Amino acid sequence: RDFNERCAQCSEVNWGITDGGRFYCRSCHNVTERTREVVNADFMTNSRIQTISKGLRKQEKNDGGSEWYVCEGFQLVLKKQVEALEALGVCPQMKDEILCNFWRCYLQKSKQAYCKRPAGEAVKALSACESSTDVDSDPERPSLLHLLSLSESEGDLQTDCSFVSSVSKVSESTSVYSGSVDGSLYLMKNQKEKLRMTMPMTLSFCYMALLWVREPITLSELLRFVVEGHIPYLNVFQHFPEKMKLCGLDLKIFCVESWPAYEEVFNKMHELAAFLDLPRFPDITESCFLHPDMLCMKYLMEANLPDELHNWTCRVVKKIGIGEVDFLTLMPGNKSTRKVKYDVLAAAVIVVVLKLLFLLDDHYEWLLSELAEERNKNNTEGCPYFEFKKWYEVVKHSLDVKQKKLDEERAKYLWRCEKPLFYSVKNKPKVLKRRQMVVNLQNQFGKLSGSVQRAEKPNPSSFQLSWSEENTDGSCFHGHSLKGVLQEKCGLLTAMNPDYWLCTVKLCNEKLCGHLGHYREVEFPQSYHFVLGLFSFLLRVQPSYIHDEVCMIEHKLFNKKLCKKLKYNAVLRK
Repeated sequence: RDFNERCAQCSEVNWGITDGGRFYCRSCHNVTERTREVVNADFMTNSRIQTISKGLRKQEKNDGGSEWYVCEGFQLVLKKQVEALEALGVCPQMKDEILCNFWRCYLQKSKQAYCKRPAGEAVKALSACESSTDVDSDPERPSLLHLLSLSESEGDLQTDCSFVSSVSKVSESTSVYSGSVDGSLYLMKNQKEKLRMTMPMTLSFCYMALLWVREPITLSELLRFVVEGHIPYLNVFQHFPEKMKLCGLDLKIFCVESWPAYEEVFNKMHELAAFLDLPRFPDITESCFLHPDMLCMKYLMEANLPDELHNWTCRVVKKIGIGEVDFLTLMPGNKSTRKVKYDVLAAAVIVVVLKLLFLLDDHYEWLLSELAEERNKNNTEGCPYFEFKKWYEVVKHSLDVKQKKLDEERAKYLWRCEKPLFYSVKNKPKVLKRRQMVVNLQNQFGKLSGSVQRAEKPNPSSFQLSWSEENTDGSCFHGHSLKGVLQEKCGLLTAMNPDYWLCTVKLCNEKLCGHLGHYREVEFPQSYHFVLGLFSFLLRVQPSYIHDEVCMIEHKLFNKKLCKKLKYNAVLRK
């Protein structure tokens, strides 16, 4: 009653006292740094006794754990992931200045924090008990969120009143089914309208922050680092504090048993950007790593293709305008612009250039390869001519070795985490006993078989396939010449190949069909399928994704000829 200052958050004068003696606002639950000096010792003693006894009851009910909320669990996951990205070399500002602000905006938009009164019928029903809560039971939620905040230097995370007012009722109704307070409420249908948080969405948050700061990490690289274990994702809940008990419905939220899918993370990132009402992202210019010219250079090196192909990729990018700032820069909520997959787009440009020069029809590229082989026999000086056949054999051998190794690692991967999980408190003793038996048996069989412990995971690298020009076996094709497939015409180098085959004559409706062009391996040449498979392995995406971008580039590149052909066919039909 003696503290009459207005709340800095909501300007109300309605103060209560936390367990630690600090003032908090009853309206918005903002906790201040001011503490109350109590003169009456009897009042202080009685207050502490009530608080201690209440806390012991809650700890016994939750099996020694503290009350925690699902959003706090995702907050910890994001914190672990961004710290792993910082260890990989990402700028430190991404954590506190970018990702933390995105997360706070999401909590506010989804009515989970930073708001005065949340929406929803279930929450309104629970908030009816707000007036009956005592002084000591209200302020426990802010202190826990402050402990787990993304930015350790920031202040308390102000949460909505429904969480605090519904602690007693929700915890009693959900503690049997989940370790978190709102585990069952989080899986209700009405939560889907608010873009409910999921584990793949944590990677969408990370990719959105990476895109905002224009870091040289594509989405395919981000997901590959997750699979390789450099970024926490699978079984990340093992890093939760001991007081955050995880069981029951919490496992459906935080326990994942599949690798993150490119398309899901990509689409959720765009939904998030629109949901948060973010402004136009920083421009993707020619000097940015995500520009097609830069990414094409990287993928040409990784695919062991001649350096001279980069001039052709730049010509294609400039010709069809996919290197323009407005095309590449993300504008959230703008449905008229196409969503750009930077890595897939760059790979598709390389595929189109290979089709322009080598046709990739299972005949012309082998004919050019025989001619280049004959010229290399008589060529003792200068750069060797590029042989498509030799390149195919070298790359296919390395690709098969890498693919086999990847398949073996995925087959041997242990999906079960070291930390035992249980769906109810009653089953906990059985699960712990069974887990201990499994560990003992594994140790005994390991000693008998003399199995070697797992080697430490290698350092992350942007290149999966590496080629060195210092090798004397001729396995590196970076410095090879394209003179055997080019001719000079009007002062410009053009392809000797006058023909070109389109992947599809008419594009499908991407919104209705989901693809611009349908890809079936039996309907396309094996050379084209091999090139798609190579970049599919490098990007860890389906070949159909690259095929769609190839179809889009071809129709931009041959738009005038296609229009003339369609008009001519229409006249013939009449």
